[in-house]
This record gives sequence, C-alpha cells and structure tokens, in this order.
Amino acid sequence: MSTTTDRPVPHRWLRRPGPHAPSGTPAATGAPGTTGGSAEHAPSGLSYGADYNPDQWPREVWDEDVRLMREAGVTVMSLAIFSWARIQPTEDTWDFAWLDEIMDLLHENGITVDLATATASPPPWLTTKHPEILPQTRTGETLWPGARQQWRPTSPVFREHALRLVERMAERYGDHPALVAWHVSNELGCHNVYDYSDDAASAFRSWLRERYATLDALNAAWGTAFWSQRYSAWEQVLPPRLAASHPNPTQQLDFKRFSSDALQDYLRAEAAILRRATPDVPVTTNFMVMGETKGMDYAAWADELDFVSNDHYVLPGPQALDELSFSANLTGGIARHRPWFLMEHSTSAVNWQPVNVAKKPGELARDSLTHVAHGADAVCYFQWRQSAAGAEKYHSGMVPHAGEHSRLFRDVVALGATLRDLAPVAGSEQKPSRAAIVFDWDSWWTSELDSHPTDRLRYRQEALDWYSAFLALGVRADVVPVASDLTGYDVVVAPVLHVVPAPLRDRLTTFVEGGGHLVTTYFSGVVDQDDHAWLGGYPGALRDLLGVRVEEFSPLLDHESATVELGGEQLEATLWTEPVDVVDPDVEVLGWYKTGEQAGRAAVTRRAVAPTGRAGERAGSAAYVSTRFGREGLVPVLARLLDDAGVRSELPAAVRGQVELAVRTDGTDDFWFLVNRTAQPVEVPDVAGDVLAGRRLAPSGTTGTASTASTSDVPGALLLDPRGVAVVRRPADPAR
Repeated sequence: MSTTTDRPVPHRWLRRPGPHAPSGTPAATGAPGTTGGSAEHAPSGLSYGADYNPDQWPREVWDEDVRLMREAGVTVMSLAIFSWARIQPTEDTWDFAWLDEIMDLLHENGITVDLATATASPPPWLTTKHPEILPQTRTGETLWPGARQQWRPTSPVFREHALRLVERMAERYGDHPALVAWHVSNELGCHNVYDYSDDAASAFRSWLRERYATLDALNAAWGTAFWSQRYSAWEQVLPPRLAASHPNPTQQLDFKRFSSDALQDYLRAEAAILRRATPDVPVTTNFMVMGETKGMDYAAWADELDFVSNDHYVLPGPQALDELSFSANLTGGIARHRPWFLMEHSTSAVNWQPVNVAKKPGELARDSLTHVAHGADAVCYFQWRQSAAGAEKYHSGMVPHAGEHSRLFRDVVALGATLRDLAPVAGSEQKPSRAAIVFDWDSWWTSELDSHPTDRLRYRQEALDWYSAFLALGVRADVVPVASDLTGYDVVVAPVLHVVPAPLRDRLTTFVEGGGHLVTTYFSGVVDQDDHAWLGGYPGALRDLLGVRVEEFSPLLDHESATVELGGEQLEATLWTEPVDVVDPDVEVLGWYKTGEQAGRAAVTRRAVAPTGRAGERAGSAAYVSTRFGREGLVPVLARLLDDAGVRSELPAAVRGQVELAVRTDGTDDFWFLVNRTAQPVEVPDVAGDVLAGRRLAPSGTTGTASTASTSDVPGALLLDPRGVAVVRRPADPAR
C-alpha cells in the first residue's frame, strides 16, 4: 500500500461543508477540502467513472483497464462494493493485498477512489455460522444466501461483524492518497428493507416506545378499539405479519416508517465509525430514486450524508425519459439543489427487466446529461467492465463483452470528452423554477394501503403524470420533498397528498395566503399523520382552503370512464371521480363532469384567495382536480392553471414538448441544458450564450450549416441532434 500523503483535493461535490453539516448547507468561503487546502484550490470539472470489480478479473486485465480508463477520461472508481468475502475469507483471516494493489494502481494513473465499506452482502462463512442474521418475510420464510443483501437491518449479530469490517477498512485506507469518499454499503434496502423476524419485532417495539412513550398513546394512534386489537403489554405488539384479514393500517404505516428508520440507523452507525477515523473524508451511500422503489424515505436520510448519491436505470415505456428526468429532479430536491453524485446507471441494456433492450444511438449521452442537467456533478455507471460470469453478466458496462473496439466504448470515450467540455458546470446548483411538484413518502405509503376505495391508485404515477404535463408545456418544475420550503414558488402541485397533518395544512394555507397557487388532487387531505380520517367531509384537512366538500368517493371500475369538459375540450377521466359540492363563493368551476354518475357536477375547481399581508401583495389560489386525467389529459388542465398563475415557458413555442429545458446556476452564469426528447433533429431558435456542448447553426447569410461547440455569444439557433443535448452558458438572471 502506498504511504504517500499527497491525496488529491476532491471535486467540489465531494467537499464536506465543515463538521458534518446537513446536505444542502452551504460551505463557507474557503472551507477546507479533504487535504486541508482551501476550497479555491479544488479542481473544476465533472467526475466520470463506474463501479469497478477488479477481483472478478485476472491481474493482467487490471493494466488494460487503467489504460482504457485514461482513454475514456475516467476520474473516479467505486471499489469493493461486494468484496467482503474476498477481504475477509474467514472470520479470523483478512486479505487486503489485492485491494492495496488496485488502490495504488488507480492512484498512479490519476484516478480517485470512492471506497465502499464492503458490507452490502455478508460472506458464506458468516451466514453459515449465524443464520439468525437472515431476513424473514411476512409469511415467516427465510431469505437464504445465494443472491445479495441477505441480512437483517436490525440484527445485532450482523451489525457486530459488519462494523468490525468498517473499522478495518477505515484504519487501512483512511490515509490512502486515492481515497476521496466513503461509500456506505450499497443500495441499502434494495432487497431487505422489510424484515419480519424476531429481531425486527424487538426493534419495532423499541421504535414504537420512542415514538409513542405509552401504550395508551399507541392504542389511540393505531385505533385499536377496532377489531379488539387493544394492547395491554408491549410484548404483544408485532410487525404486520401475514394475518387473517387486512392488518391494522396504522400498524402497517408505522412499520414502513420503522423499516426506513432502521436502515437509516444502520447507515448512521457505519458513518459514525468512518467519521471518527477519517473526519475529513466525506461519506455517502447510493439511493435508488427511481420507479416504484419506495421503502426508503430518502428525504429523511439526506442529512446523514456529506453529499447525496443516486442510482437510476431507465424504465421502459412511454414515459421512460420523463421518469428519468423526474427522478433526477427529485434527487436534486432531496439534495436541496446542491450538486449530487450519479453513482450508477447503465451504458446500455440491463439484465433484470423482462426484456432488456440496448440503448439507441445518442441515448447513452442524453441519459447521462439529463442527470447532469438536474444537478449531478458525477456520471458513473454499473459497471466498468461487463462481467463474464454471475447474475449480472448480461448487464452492460463501460467496456462491453465486445471490448474497446465497439460502438458502446466509442460512445463512452465521446461522453468523457463532453464532460471535460462541461467543466464550468461543476459546482453549480439547480436553478429554482417558478413551479414545483411536492413529493411525500408518507402519502405514497398510505395512499396505496389495502382496504381503500380502490387498489388501482399509484401515487408516484400520478406525480409523474403531472411532471409529464409540465414537460409537454415546456415549463420547468422542481420536484421537492414535502418538508421543503415552498417560499419563492408561484405554483405548487401536490398530487394525491393523502396524509396532511395539521402543521402541513397550515403551511399550505400560508403559502396560498401569501400569493402562491396550490394545486392538489383527488384523495388528498384525507387523513392525518396517524392515518385517521379528518372528519366533516373530504378533502379533509384541505376542505376549507379549497372551498369544496365531498361526501363520499366514487372510484371507477377498470372499464369505466367519464368525460370532463374544460375550456371547450373534452377530457377522459378514469380511476376516480367525486361528487364535488362547491361551498365557497370564491370558487370558480373550471371543468365539469359531462358524463357518468357525476354529470353536472364540478370536476376541476379553483378558489381565489385574497392576500392577508400588506396591501399590494398578489392574490393566491387553491385548485382541486377531483379525477385522474393521465399525462395527456393533464396538459390542458395544467395549461389553464399555469395561465391563471402567470407562469410561462422559457422555451420558444415551436419546440415545447420536443425539448426539455433544465437550468443550473453558479450565481454568475446560468447553464441551459436543452435535451432533445425526440428521435429527430430539432432546431431551437434564438438561443444566446456560449455553447459548451452541442452545435449552433451558422448565422443567416454565412457559409456552412452548423458549428461544433464554441464560445461564440452570438444569438442564433441551436441544432439538436436526434436524442442530442446542448449546453449554453448565459449571464445569470438575478430575478430568480
């Protein structure tokens, strides 16, 4: 192992803002980097790399790897993620020689290391000796070794062995010059978030004691007067294992909260060891903000980290690119708009979908740069070299089975060059939009519980549909956790905001009374933090703010739909309808049910709210959408609501819906990312600024049709290749 101490100063996204500060806390000017140097000495540039598994390959391949890494412009590699069995072959033996060698080799070639604690999957010797660390399902089945993450988050035995490994890793590599960050475990909770074992039951009871203090408070919160469920001793309380009928809904909700908190507590335990041993090395772990991965409340986890990281994989379907942008945007919101780390995505096909489709030309760069557009300062893949064996051998890598002489590797090298051109973007933050979509894990968990009006409701899909409508209209919208400060937003959309405690109700009321425009939907405001219904009619906690009242829900069967007329358009409504009564004279009906059981009733309403502050403040509004329109039907609905709020697209009308605009800023410059969402060339007219990536059409009257990236500030059209991305640097707009 190298004994030199010239550890490179990390990129700006890796600098801790001082003693462990919450994610999103601005660093003081001149705050020290991990070498003790000044912040101004940190190199600019976006990081580029992958998970690297050299222990899967013969030693002679390593030299070939670093040669190709340098050709591709790689700057960081994540090591040892699944290497516990190699590092600790038996309980009493350790093998660090191979890891010492690869750490040194990477450092010698100018490549830094995001070093994993290697605790993601316990080795066979541990699960054989201690089968009590294996998780159990709600039906009592054991999840046996043979895959990965075969451990209970609440197992004291697992924690003892895992934290011993963390200590050894920190002691050995804390001073290594290649080390720029610690990577806690890997995708915490991906396969083991819900464990119903006796360890989990004991930990669940401790969590409940801390939350409720007394059994009387627990019984009140869980409504145990129903079905003779009242508890008289803590030992009677269990996780929601397989039951004869629907388990207690608040018990289910609390178990989801507990399960997320249990993993967060484990994350905290590893991080505490690393910070004691290496206080100047930042700590992260990779989230999975994507699709239906919902077991972990990442907004609550973010403060445990020195910078947020995320894994994302494209999900096939008509909203694939929308979902990618949505997830990247939400990751930026979780990071409080500070730069974050894209820890994993794929260069091409994955291996775990029913049909694994290779990426089309241009998609590798477009997908990566969409994450950068929403705040990623690092672009990393799973994995560097495509595996020759194992469950993920058909998952693409930066170096495919075909080797360096392949279109995929040429695309990898080309993206590395583009990222170097985008060095000025590094360290900039997401520029706030005028609109936001609120995302709430409690509402996600609770709205999809059993014994509800319908089991067809999908919380994240409704939020994604609203985001798709913003994209179709060419209007930027942030995606932010529900606890975020909403000050400064003109429009806030809170779809299916099912759980609304009194403090949240008051915050939303203050937002509207201060001139903001709130939009919410069906099944919102219905219950409090204990999943108890707000009485007096729906939408419960938001009823007075919205000025409407609903006596009962009217969900639709799969084959049923209704028609809503809004602004002269006929829109199809599915999944859900409501008999909406307008109870406030300030409510304007924007859309009416024309067919179905609710024909003649209000479907979309908007209540104007006079400002309560100083004279001259703007009026706000609270709008209610009582049905599901889907991504296409929401476009005219959102267009009307944005028009009422005075929010317009920053894009030329001709390219709205074809091009996504995302903006980052460093306070001096704004960086416009223009993403071609189509498979055809798109011309974006009249874009002023320095072109950092992409092509500008030659000015009228000159020879030639297009030029490559340049520093010309002459206004003119940008030509976006099919699935292409252009980045333009412009003077920052001080208004936002």
